[in-house]
Amino acid sequence: MRIKVWDLPTRLFHWLLVVLIAAAWWTGENEDLTWHYRIGMAVLMLVLFRLVWGIIGGSTARFAHFVKGPRTIASYLRGNAPKAVGHNPLGALSVLVLLGLVSLVVALGLFATDDDGLDPGPLSHLISYEAAEQATELHEVAFDVLLVMVAVHVAAIAYYLLFRRDNLIGPMVTGSRDGPEGVEPLRPAPAWRTGLAIVLATLIAWWIWSGF
Repeated sequence: MRIKVWDLPTRLFHWLLVVLIAAAWWTGENEDLTWHYRIGMAVLMLVLFRLVWGIIGGSTARFAHFVKGPRTIASYLRGNAPKAVGHNPLGALSVLVLLGLVSLVVALGLFATDDDGLDPGPLSHLISYEAAEQATELHEVAFDVLLVMVAVHVAAIAYYLLFRRDNLIGPMVTGSRDGPEGVEPLRPAPAWRTGLAIVLATLIAWWIWSGF
């Protein structure tokens, strides 16, 4: 039976984040700070949108739907977890780690500065130059850790596809997948909530980026 799993806002968030992380790496490696900061602003808006969407979005996008405790995760690993659409309990951990790392990278980037201090992050004026330099170093380390976790995430997707015959990429493109009988499909949120999440994310991001 074909069922809806992911709503459009969740899927757009996922793929835009993939593109922006790659662009952030490229601009960082080539020291194109103008575009690196612009991409950072876009990622900040995306993260804020996802946090809001995790509260008011479609059923499978909500944190309350897929974030589970250790007992449920252990049950899933033993193969005893009930069937459900969306993230499995282990996948939920991956989502939280990746979202947390992206948030950390962006937060550190807000306080970072360049070598000569002529092109600092939007919040670097709130701390000393020495602290901004340290934030820059931690920003780079956190981004490297993020890349490692992205590689682990991709490897997990490949494992599910090759060994468990479970295609996790297709549903994130189409929004639908085959599901067992009796499983509740996605309950989408009304369109106005998407607009509300976008407006809130944009306003908060702009407030942060303007240096408070």
